[in-house]
Amino acid sequence: MADSSTFVTGTQIAYYHLCHRKLWLFAHNIKMEQHSELVAEGKFIDEHSYLKRAERWQELSIEGIKIDHFDAKQGIVREVKKSRKKENAHRAQVLYYLYVLERNDIPVSHGLLEYPKLRQTEEVWLTEGDRKVIPHWEAEVLRITQLESCPGLVKKPICKNCSYYEFCYAE
Repeated sequence: MADSSTFVTGTQIAYYHLCHRKLWLFAHNIKMEQHSELVAEGKFIDEHSYLKRAERWQELSIEGIKIDHFDAKQGIVREVKKSRKKENAHRAQVLYYLYVLERNDIPVSHGLLEYPKLRQTEEVWLTEGDRKVIPHWEAEVLRITQLESCPGLVKKPICKNCSYYEFCYAE
């Protein structure tokens, strides 16, 4: 087993799918989330949308990941997203959680991505194809985070809502 400094987190997997620059900055402790109204809104939604959740499900931390809501009886990972849009990065993060749990012999069934603003829930199932590609994600996250300098800016539509926007676009 790797030491804790080589663990890849669920946030890093999500950032890998969103923006390699954001991933690198986050991994180098340049964290802008504490100043983001969008992040604060996300935490508020998570804490207030499902009030009885903490009584029924547990928080679980293992191999660098932190799952806020794990139903151990049914083996279900629940992830709440404040977004009004479903993102591949959200799915990837839940798939990674399922993969890490399975790798550690923790019985797991599937994941649920919950979007309170959309009033939608999406099931996420780990497939054989996912099991083959996720080690590549981990390797790429480690490669990117170990680069000596920050990856260049790639302008994307999601940039305007990113907590790193001012950092990236400062003149």
